[in-house]
Amino acid sequence: MYDAIVIGTGGVGSAALYHLARRGHKVLGLDYFSPGHDRGSSHGQTRIIRLSYFEHPDYVPLLRDAYSLWDELSEVRGEDLFHRTGLIYFGDPGGAVVQGLLASSMKHGLELQQLSESEAAKLYPGYVAPRSDSILYEEDAGYLRVEDCVRAHVEEAVRMGAEHRRASVMSWKPTKSSVVVVTSEGSFEAKRLIVTAGCWSEYLLQDLKIPLRIVRKHMHWFATDQEHYREDRGCPCFFYQANGGMFYGFPDIDGGGLKVAEHSGGEEVFDHMSGGQEEEVEDTRRIKEFLNDHLPGISMKRTRREVCHYTMSPDENFIVDRHPEHESVVFAAGLSGHGFKFTSALGKTLAELAMDGKSEREIGFLGVDRLR
Repeated sequence: MYDAIVIGTGGVGSAALYHLARRGHKVLGLDYFSPGHDRGSSHGQTRIIRLSYFEHPDYVPLLRDAYSLWDELSEVRGEDLFHRTGLIYFGDPGGAVVQGLLASSMKHGLELQQLSESEAAKLYPGYVAPRSDSILYEEDAGYLRVEDCVRAHVEEAVRMGAEHRRASVMSWKPTKSSVVVVTSEGSFEAKRLIVTAGCWSEYLLQDLKIPLRIVRKHMHWFATDQEHYREDRGCPCFFYQANGGMFYGFPDIDGGGLKVAEHSGGEEVFDHMSGGQEEEVEDTRRIKEFLNDHLPGISMKRTRREVCHYTMSPDENFIVDRHPEHESVVFAAGLSGHGFKFTSALGKTLAELAMDGKSEREIGFLGVDRLR
C-alpha cells in the first residue's frame, strides 16, 4: 500500500513524485517510458519560461512559484536547469499577444521593457521587427533544460525513497479506502492517485468526457555562423506574432544551431504513437519563410528536427483539479503547449491537493467544472 501513485512522470508527474517524496510519503511513479523520453511533450532540449503571460494574468502567481522551485531544484542538483537569457516579443500593438502581455504586466507589476525599432536593432541585431510592431523585452525570462528537469525531479525523488517503475497502465479503480491501478507489471494500490498522463489523459480520464485534442508539433534547429545569435553573446529567446502565426525560438546554445518552432497551428492526430516523426512539408515551408523574413543570417541548413505533441484543452487553459466523483484522485491535463514552465509548481500543487485536500495556490480558474 502506497500513500500515493503518480501515473505519468513527464513534466508535471515527475515534479509531483519529487514533492511527495520530499514530504516523506511512500510513493510510486509509473510510466511506459524512461524519464526524459521523446514520445510526449516534455523533450526537445529547451522550453521558454516567462512571467509576462498573455494567455491569462491569473497564471502569474503560479509562475512566480515555479521560478522559485526551479531555482531551488537547480541548487539541489548543482546544475543549471533554468537559464535567464531574456525574451524579446514582437507583435501587433492591438493584438492578443501584446495586449495580454501589457495586461498581465500591469496587474502584477512585472518588469516589461518597451523598445523602439532602433533600440531593438542595436541591442539584438539578429531579430528583425515586422513594420509597426510593438517590441517588448522581459529580462527575467529564459529557458529550461527540459529533459534535464524531468530527470532531475525523478532522480531526486528516488534518492529520497520514491519508487519509479516502467509499466503500461491499463486502468484504475477506486475502492472504499484506496485506488487500485492495474498495469502490465501487476496491480498496485495507494491511498491517493495523481494522473498526469499527457497525451494519454483522455483515455485515463475518459469518465470525465473532456474533449482533449492531440496536435503534432515540429521543432527545428538551423545552422548559423553569426555570433549575435549565440547565447554566450547575449542573444535572448524570441517570440513573434507574425506571418499569420506565432513563432518562438532560442539562441544557439551549444553550437547545434538556433532552435525555432511554430506555436500556432499544428496537425491534429488521433494516434500519436503510430509514426508521425516524418517531416511535414507545410510546417517546414512556414518556418523557413519566417526565418527568411525576420532572422537574417540563419542558414536554411537544418541541423536537427524533433516532434512533440500538445494536448489541447477546449479553451487552451490547463485543467488541474480533483476528480469530481472520486476525492482520492487528482489530475492535471490539457496543458495545451504552454505548460512545461509551470510543472515544478503544478507538481507541488497536485501533491498538496492529493495529501492535504487543498493547495495554497489559487487554481480555481483551472478547474474542470468550467468545461462540464
